[in-house]
Amino acid sequence: MAVKHAILVGVGGQGAILTAKVLVGGLMKAGYDVKMSEVHGMSQRGGSVSTQVHWGEKVYSPVIGKGAADYLVAFEKMEAVRYADFLKPDGVAVINDFEMSSATTAAGLASYPEGCLEAMEDNFRCCTLDAAKIAAELGNPKCMNIVLFGAMTHALGMDEIDWESVIRETVPPKFLELNLRAYRAGRAAAGGE
Repeated sequence: MAVKHAILVGVGGQGAILTAKVLVGGLMKAGYDVKMSEVHGMSQRGGSVSTQVHWGEKVYSPVIGKGAADYLVAFEKMEAVRYADFLKPDGVAVINDFEMSSATTAAGLASYPEGCLEAMEDNFRCCTLDAAKIAAELGNPKCMNIVLFGAMTHALGMDEIDWESVIRETVPPKFLELNLRAYRAGRAAAGGE
């Protein structure tokens, strides 16, 4: 198998790094060589966060350059545009239709850019869902990242991995049932079972 590359991007506190760790756990369990790198930026202050995950028979580098990612998973739609140049022309973007105001937009010094989703859909194959709304309907907005993870696993087409068992091994028991429901809801929203 050729090495595959995914980049997960979001804003600090959205769970992008935890989601990447769940992804890595499943890929390792499936026998892939896996490398992961993280960039936190000013994540504690609502800044941009990106994580790269690479898997295959043998992976030599934990980082990729622009135009090399097979998958882009964006926890916030402006972050999808910010990192779009990392995606291959035939890559797949899984995008959370969610806006998070930066300090600049919250202070009224700039406005949130219009047309983020349209720009992505005009240039890439996209799977767009409102993971925040789905998470709220499940009773806890904080499970938005696992809703997005469910959509991502469908986009990856790696159904041979038992992702639910990986979630069981990763998530604390008191949040397990909620996260399993979130995972299933994300897969369903992306067109999976």
